[in-house]
Amino acid sequence: MSQNIILTTGTYDLIKDHVRRKKVTPQEEELLLSELKHASQVLRKNLPEDIVSINRKITYKDHINNEEKTILLVGPEKVKVSKNKISVLSDEGIAMVGYKVGDLVEWPAKKGNLKLEILKVEAGA
Repeated sequence: MSQNIILTTGTYDLIKDHVRRKKVTPQEEELLLSELKHASQVLRKNLPEDIVSINRKITYKDHINNEEKTILLVGPEKVKVSKNKISVLSDEGIAMVGYKVGDLVEWPAKKGNLKLEILKVEAGA
C-alpha cells in the first residue's frame, strides 16, 4: 500500500473531516493522514475510471472471509445497506477509496483487519 491514492477534492475533504472528528481508531488516523498527505486530488471529471470513489460500483474480494462482494460506494447521507449502498466512511469504503483495480488493500478497521482486493470499478447507477 505504498502507492499514492487518487481522490476527488470532495472525497478528500470528507475523509479529512471524518478524521478531525475522531471517528477512526488512532491506527486508522495515522494511516489516513499519511495517505491524505501524499494523495493526488483531481476534479471528478479527471478521475481515472478504475479508481474507487463515491458513486462507483465496486466489486472486491475479501481475502479474510474469502467472499466476493459488489457494492455502490456513496456519501454518508445516501447509505442503504439493504441495496448494497455502502458509505465511503464505512470500514470497507475508507480502506478502498482512492485505490484502483488490481490493488490489494490491507486495513486496520475497527471490526478487525481487512484485506480487500479490488476486482472491478464501474460508473454507479
